[in-house]
This record gives sequence, C-alpha cells and structure tokens, in this order.
Amino acid sequence: MLQVNGYVSPYPVDPMPDWVAALRDSAAPVWLFAYGSLMWNPEMPFAERRPALLRGWHRSFCLYSRDYRGTPERPGLVLGLDRGGSCQGIAYRLPPEGLGAAIDQVWAREMAGEVYRMRPVNVTTPEGRIGAYAFVVRRDRPDYAGRLSLDEAARIIAVAQGGRGTGRDYLANTVRHLEELGIADGPLHRLHERVEALPRHT
Repeated sequence: MLQVNGYVSPYPVDPMPDWVAALRDSAAPVWLFAYGSLMWNPEMPFAERRPALLRGWHRSFCLYSRDYRGTPERPGLVLGLDRGGSCQGIAYRLPPEGLGAAIDQVWAREMAGEVYRMRPVNVTTPEGRIGAYAFVVRRDRPDYAGRLSLDEAARIIAVAQGGRGTGRDYLANTVRHLEELGIADGPLHRLHERVEALPRHT
C-alpha cells in the first residue's frame, strides 16, 4: 500500500534496483528531471533547481489511471514522459546531506504500479548540459495508453474521477502551473480547451 498526500493507493511501491540504491552513496551530484507535478510540488528536499530541456522525450497523457484519477471500470489518464519530441521541465539537484532519504522519498512517490522506469538522461540548462535521471513510461505495461487522439484523450479526461480527484482538475492544474513557470506546451493547452468544451458527465 502506498500513501500519497493522505490518499492510500492499493499499488505497492516498485522494488528499487541495485543501481538506484547505490545512488544513495553517490559522491557526484544527483539531478532529477521533473516534467509533471514534481515541478510544482516536489515534496522531496533539493539543493538547487534549474529550468531544463530534455530532447527525445515529451510530456503526454499516455498512462491510464485506475486509481488516482480514475477507477478500474472507468480509467482516467495521467502524464507520462514518452519517446519523441522534447520537453521543458525542471532539473532538481538533490541535497548531498540526506541524499539517501531524498532518493527514497521520490522513489516511493513516483514508483508504484510498475508504470515508470528511472533512466539516465542528459538535459540542457542555462548553465550548460548536465546528466540527470527521469521517470519515463514503460510501454510494455497494460496501463500504457499510447498516443491517443486529441478527441479520445479529451473524452476520457472530461469524465474521469479517482481517489485523488478528477481528470479535469489534474489537467487544469498542470496547465496553470506550466504557465506560472513560463513553460509553453501547446498540445496540453489544446487538450485543456477541448476538455473544457465537453460535458462533465456522460
């Protein structure tokens, strides 16, 4: 069982691979690339944050949510980092003191239900390129929705509701915070407009 912001999820936290566990004792800086709610609600401690651009991956509503933003009978959609394109986000440097606890905290938050995998990436920041780690979607899992059409994604999000709220609120919150951070994301803005034009219930 996993508890996030007071909500208890039925999904267990995924086992941590040895190479991730070894990062707890890393002498080198450990950076995480955030593209979704980690950008505006990181929860874990950090020593530094920078605007960052990741090439080769894009932010997308490509994961079915049967818990947080949907139900097993009517799944919703949540964000994932999928292959192709590019993504503007935030790079966080985890604090060298308490590094292990910070890694454990973000792992427990992000890694449940076997829908993501953590992988090394290179990102571009105003201070130059750095090596970081990102949570990307696992295309081999049944909760991977693939590249849905704009209309299909909008229809799902418009009526989805789960243990942590509605799909509409999740999308609107994402768009609002991206705007506050000065990050343009045309596809998400178009999706938001399409969802707002649909009825809230079917």
